[in-house]
Amino acid sequence: MSPASSFVDWDLAEQVAIRVADRAPFAGAHHLDGLTAEFDAHTARAEDLVAATTGLRSLSGNARARVVGRDDWIRANVASMQRLLRPLFERLEEPSDDRAEGNGDEMDGPSALTARMGGMELGLVLGWMSTRVLGQYDLLVVEDEAAEDQDIVYYVGPNLVALERRYAFSRHDFRLWLALHEVTHRAQFTGVPWMRSHYLGLVESLLDGAEPESFDLMASLKGIIEKQADKRRAGRSVGRKDGDAAAGSGLLGAISSPEQQEALDRIAGLMSLLEGHGDVTMGRAGEGIVQGADRMARVMADRRRNASGVTRLFQRLVGLEAKLAQYAQGEAFIAAVEAHGGTVLLDRVWEDPSHLPDLGEIREPDRWIERLEA
Repeated sequence: MSPASSFVDWDLAEQVAIRVADRAPFAGAHHLDGLTAEFDAHTARAEDLVAATTGLRSLSGNARARVVGRDDWIRANVASMQRLLRPLFERLEEPSDDRAEGNGDEMDGPSALTARMGGMELGLVLGWMSTRVLGQYDLLVVEDEAAEDQDIVYYVGPNLVALERRYAFSRHDFRLWLALHEVTHRAQFTGVPWMRSHYLGLVESLLDGAEPESFDLMASLKGIIEKQADKRRAGRSVGRKDGDAAAGSGLLGAISSPEQQEALDRIAGLMSLLEGHGDVTMGRAGEGIVQGADRMARVMADRRRNASGVTRLFQRLVGLEAKLAQYAQGEAFIAAVEAHGGTVLLDRVWEDPSHLPDLGEIREPDRWIERLEA
């Protein structure tokens, strides 16, 4: 059994996720007919439009589009997570100094039950997310193995078709509009030479110090629910505040140490910038080209905001609620910076990792402006 498999039953995670995904509409493969050629063209055009709008063009060649069903999206994300988490699980399998002391016996490793529970929990999360995601740029860990499956811009065909039909979107315009957003993310990570390594360094620092016994889904869920109930009783907003990890960061926020929370906040600041920049670029690059973009933007914003009941709880649990807030915070940051110094000032974020805003500066753009001008 590999180190990763001893902590998470990846095969079970995939099976559970696909079973959840199969219950959503438009699951049949026939819904993907003709989409591949169409998205090849949209993705290539989007790259040119994004480069003209932002000045960012990938240093890794042209983007490769892949239209997938929900099951293939699940498999791709399981593979990415395995690559990302492999070093962590290898480290956790090594006996620590603390475990080597005492009576000389090593602590038993994770049990088969632990791996199965981890697989079920991960499968539920991935299965639910596979019914929501429309597109994704997969950047995680690029290795020599299966290189053809890495650095891919994914489009989840069934979810696109479902949304287009529900809101009567023009298929051509909606698909190009979506491609603009995903290609912008690829330009950010592969057009800024240091961005990908910087991001992965933040993720590695977040994972440092993690212990397998910390990953308790039910304990995290209970803590998140109790924290929200306390806030309601106190008559306060349920939005995430500084230091309130469990309210906005899902499982990672609920289990993280103070050191990990610092890394989590740095990642949140970066992702707020990138998500906001993606939305702003989508609008600017498609102006005069994508018809109905304003309506599509309103629908997507409402879709992000208006989840309720079990869906809202699940978003909070996995941290998606915090991610959704990143769009608005990032766009507000960009608007404030450009109002002060135009795109010339904003473009300084791509010059050096030290120029990136932290989470506090995202929320208070004047602090970032003062720091960069100083």
